[in-house]
Amino acid sequence: MEDFETICCCSLNRIFGFEPAIARRLVDFYGGAGAVFRMSREELFGILGPFSKYTDKISDKELEISVKELESLKKDGYSFVPYGSGDYPLLLKECDDAPMGLYVRSGTEIDKIFNTTPCISVVGTRDISPYGAEWCRRIVGAMATAQIKPVIVSGLAIGVDITAHEAALDNGLATIAVMATGVDAVYPARHRGFALRMEQTRGCALISDYPPCTAPVAVNFLRRNRIIAGLSTATILIESKEKGGGMVTADIASSYNREVYALPGRIDDVRSQGCNRLIRGKIAEPVTDLDNFVNSLGLGAWSRRTVKDLDTEILEKYGNALDDGLLILIRNTASLIKRYRGATLEELCNLGNMNWRDITYAVGMLENDGIISVDLLQRCSINVKKD
Repeated sequence: MEDFETICCCSLNRIFGFEPAIARRLVDFYGGAGAVFRMSREELFGILGPFSKYTDKISDKELEISVKELESLKKDGYSFVPYGSGDYPLLLKECDDAPMGLYVRSGTEIDKIFNTTPCISVVGTRDISPYGAEWCRRIVGAMATAQIKPVIVSGLAIGVDITAHEAALDNGLATIAVMATGVDAVYPARHRGFALRMEQTRGCALISDYPPCTAPVAVNFLRRNRIIAGLSTATILIESKEKGGGMVTADIASSYNREVYALPGRIDDVRSQGCNRLIRGKIAEPVTDLDNFVNSLGLGAWSRRTVKDLDTEILEKYGNALDDGLLILIRNTASLIKRYRGATLEELCNLGNMNWRDITYAVGMLENDGIISVDLLQRCSINVKKD
């Protein structure tokens, strides 16, 4: 029998699968998944409303389903990592829409899969070109030469995904596949042999937030993209049309304030339109030099400043040097830039209801100290990694 908290996380993951932010808020507010299931019907009605589709699902019946599911997982050699576990990926936990748990298929101990080394996601089109395949392998190979060896994360699909996974194993890197099915199945079927190789390779895993027996329907692929982005300090888009799963993952990564890179391509190649658009819009940095690219990832001496530490760093840097009024101005400006990445100085004035003089002062100080960057169009963004 699994512990009660794990059973409850498994149930909440199934109940709120497509709206995980609701489950996250409930668990964080009430102090755990178990507390949610201990609530009375009247309390649930008061929180979710009497007509919510979720109210009746928070029940003993769902817990019984989870008990059977977890017992079956254990028999098959799979695992479930609940949201509150110390083995749950820390970067993913920073995301508001993190799942209540992850199903894991791996021959490696759970505590050796996540939180041991940085993850980098490599994503893109299924219709990969020879140019894209070559540079995907070269980019992954370059990361394998870094002092700190990253874990390569992708989605096990044909095209860029499987190329990245294979390049990782060929270069001695661990790799994680985030699937749009349950961990009891492999899609596409042609990748079953490679999935077995991954399962048996140290540090590698196939993971999903979908329960066993989940079919590979289209909407599931979009939902899983947030996990690919959430696990990773950076996302690299190899090739993509203007609309596609890789673009979705890159946009999600940007919304999480993670680093985004894109491989530039010919302007007349439809498979490079998405990458070129991200670069043009200053959402992604172009990969044009492998040495500089690897250095920019911080894999030589990995010291990523997480989003939640930004305010702490500002207090440490300016707390004793500025009066309270200026310190509040600096903190508020940095918070706006973190929330509205790419906003211009004029937009920051409007968003923060501040005057131009205050914004230019705060932005100038933050830029001078390397905390933010401002491009030629006066668009501001947080420098996620420290020099």
